[in-house]
Amino acid sequence: MRSHVTLAIALLVLHSGLAGAQVSGAGLDRSGFDPAVRPQDDLFKAVNGQWVKDTPIPADKSNYGTFILLRDRSDERVRKVIEELAAAPAATGSNEQKVGSYYRSFMDEAAIDGAGLAPLLPWLAQIDSLKNKAALAGLMGQWQGQVAVPLTARITPDRKQPGIYSVTVWQSGLGLPDRSYYVEDGKRFAKARAAYLGYAETLLRLSGDAHAARSAQTVFALEKRLAAVQWAPVDNRNAVKTYNPTTPTELKRADPGLAWDRFFAAATLPPMERLSVGQPSYAKAMARLVRELPLADWKLYLRVRLLDAAAPVLPQPFREAHFAFNGRAIQGSEQQRPRWQQATAALDAALGEAVGQGYVARYFPPANKARMRELVTNLLTAYGQSIDSVTWMGPQTRLRAKEKLAKYGVKIGYPDVWRDYSALTVRDGDALGNQMRANRFAYERRARRVGGPVDRSEWSMTPQTVNAYYSPPVNEIVFPAAILEPPFFDMNADDAANYGAIGAIIGHEISHGFDDQGSQFDGDGKLDNWWTADDRKAFDQLAASLAAQYDAYEPIPGHKVNGRLTLGENIADLSGLQISYKAYQLSLAGKPAPVIDGLTGEQRFFLAWAQAWRGKVREARALQQLTVDPHSPPEFRANGAAVNHDGFHSAFGTQPGDGMFKPRDARIHIW
Repeated sequence: MRSHVTLAIALLVLHSGLAGAQVSGAGLDRSGFDPAVRPQDDLFKAVNGQWVKDTPIPADKSNYGTFILLRDRSDERVRKVIEELAAAPAATGSNEQKVGSYYRSFMDEAAIDGAGLAPLLPWLAQIDSLKNKAALAGLMGQWQGQVAVPLTARITPDRKQPGIYSVTVWQSGLGLPDRSYYVEDGKRFAKARAAYLGYAETLLRLSGDAHAARSAQTVFALEKRLAAVQWAPVDNRNAVKTYNPTTPTELKRADPGLAWDRFFAAATLPPMERLSVGQPSYAKAMARLVRELPLADWKLYLRVRLLDAAAPVLPQPFREAHFAFNGRAIQGSEQQRPRWQQATAALDAALGEAVGQGYVARYFPPANKARMRELVTNLLTAYGQSIDSVTWMGPQTRLRAKEKLAKYGVKIGYPDVWRDYSALTVRDGDALGNQMRANRFAYERRARRVGGPVDRSEWSMTPQTVNAYYSPPVNEIVFPAAILEPPFFDMNADDAANYGAIGAIIGHEISHGFDDQGSQFDGDGKLDNWWTADDRKAFDQLAASLAAQYDAYEPIPGHKVNGRLTLGENIADLSGLQISYKAYQLSLAGKPAPVIDGLTGEQRFFLAWAQAWRGKVREARALQQLTVDPHSPPEFRANGAAVNHDGFHSAFGTQPGDGMFKPRDARIHIW
């Protein structure tokens, strides 16, 4: 769980196949174009259709496309860094020793298999020793950061006092991806439920439960009751609804079924004058379930949650069961990722900035950072001009919007201050212990900060992460080094390609400060209504039109995009593309763009935008994304933003009857 809510671009974990492809001087892989489809009819298919037809999804992936080219490239580089560290002598307690020991232990599957369940026995004993519901609440607190339990203590900047850290109690603890998987009808959800029951039964049987089938049914029934009272993703992304300040005394009085004092103490949280409850009705209902359900049922539930969390570092039958459910049943992957790639992901979570220092030193030259900062500056300038020109906003709100934009923080590549891992113990031959200690270390370093000042130097992603984010309470945009790579950012690329790809990503993140949720935070990161009533109404009407547009998209028969769930990301895509196009025009300084390979600069800009979303996805993974992901599927991101862009229609001369044609007065312009 991240230390604060971010509105990341969620660069889908996709792989490109651009390596070795025919890339023109325009930075475009024309071998993936479908010559039978015109951009005027379907921009995504015109740019990516042939690639989609010709490219199978690899067996170890749930989706495939442009972005995993970067992720796989980053993983390969990280692997080299890690293996160098693992092979070299290192002083005990150094970052080098910790990275090496963590990697060797995770990779040594023979040792993990030979140890059996012995490393997990102390954890299972914690469950077995529970004598009452107060102790149950204590164990839920003790496992924060390590095992998914029904309540998570999030430590983030306070939404009304963004200069200090506070606690938000948040719903959690389901084995399936979301409440919809428990309560919605349909054969796809039913299939997932059956797979989860089988998985829970397997975990329990492997751990010695003689009545595993019956126990799994008990666990599923408990989780279904939790799911029934949990909030839906649309409500959970509402910044106002999920900010509900209270005091510990008031919380204990309102929801007495849970021993809150035991929970907070075991979660190592300092005395608090106030905290927030993300979903008050859920907290109340969950506390009631703790009181009503037998302790034996909760013990079985905790056993499954523990086994699921530990499975990747338990013997082979557990690892296989974990993949069969989480990988094959939920995401559609046909085989497990290579063990080394699982290890890089585990190290990113455990010692990500220790690895990141080596990554940056080898793969992120200072010139890249300087060029990226120039692009960001151009995008911020273009955004300011856009705020000046929007016709639906009045002068008072416009002034506040400009004030907020002027306060944006920008982080590029890597942190100025690297994380200190000196308090984390990592041992050779202790894969499970390393994972659990690292997870708890990450949680406790945040817990100690409650009530203290916000560290504005901190990053929520590592340099080797292929992603980017905007943080509302810190009012900053952040671009890790690993995303600043071709085909998105190329020091030698045509400007049209750079602005169409990385420029639109920059614009996307800037726009998150002005989407339906980010726009509720002011320039200091405070949740504060800085809008006039008329301007907010006008904004909401535009947002409703955009939500309706995406509501009509149906990636899977019977399952449409949720326009409200994806609204923030759709606003950011739309606005980011608008702003990046404006910045590209500014970069030309009044001169016409060169024609390359028969394409104008404006055409190359939009083709590069669509190429960025090249990808395909397995149905099981698509269902998961439609249910829980606040981002639209890639083809609708490419087309949904472009269809509203005057520049796209001008560049390709769309006419009535074209698939992408939209009358000028029907196009949605927000920022």
